[in-house]
Amino acid sequence: MDLKATRVWLIRHGEPAARARNRCYGKLDIGLSEAGRAQMNTAAACLREQPTILYCSPRSRATESAAILAKAMNCPVHEVPELAEIDFGDFEGLLYDEIAERYPDAYQQWMEHPTEVRFPNGECFAEMRDRVMTAFQSLLAKHDGETIALVSHGGVNRIIIAWALQMPDHCLFRLAQPYAAASLLEFVEGVPSLQLLNARLISSD
Repeated sequence: MDLKATRVWLIRHGEPAARARNRCYGKLDIGLSEAGRAQMNTAAACLREQPTILYCSPRSRATESAAILAKAMNCPVHEVPELAEIDFGDFEGLLYDEIAERYPDAYQQWMEHPTEVRFPNGECFAEMRDRVMTAFQSLLAKHDGETIALVSHGGVNRIIIAWALQMPDHCLFRLAQPYAAASLLEFVEGVPSLQLLNARLISSD
């Protein structure tokens, strides 16, 4: 029997605008830099096995990235709020040095146990993982046997890939997530396999 696979591209947004540099940004709405737009245009030209539909985080850096891909591929794109990056709460928009100075205990916990900390007035990792995986499972069921793409964030992609590989939480950050890189998961009878990890759809220079 010929089993039709479900394929899901996980694409990180392109490089964000300069004001994100050295700052904590998750919920903070920052668009793409010129380099980021160029990265996504190149990615659109290189992505093989084009998806039939795109889903994206509501953050500007993701919606802009998805719009570039959708235009090149002539396919629809829909925002999914649950695919947003983690809400860093009071850390949002601060330089990392400022966070270390203002919130030394929380900052130390974040650096030592990043998946266990609750960000002041923000989310914890478990809450993010639950919302991301709920949305992801719903999309899988909706698009059985199709090829789709999710354009979102490093944190979202790590959660989904780690789930597929049955990785423990504390190993999550062993998964690199460069800007504009893509990973491909394939599902046959509901069983995931990682076909590509961080395929560089952009040039290395």
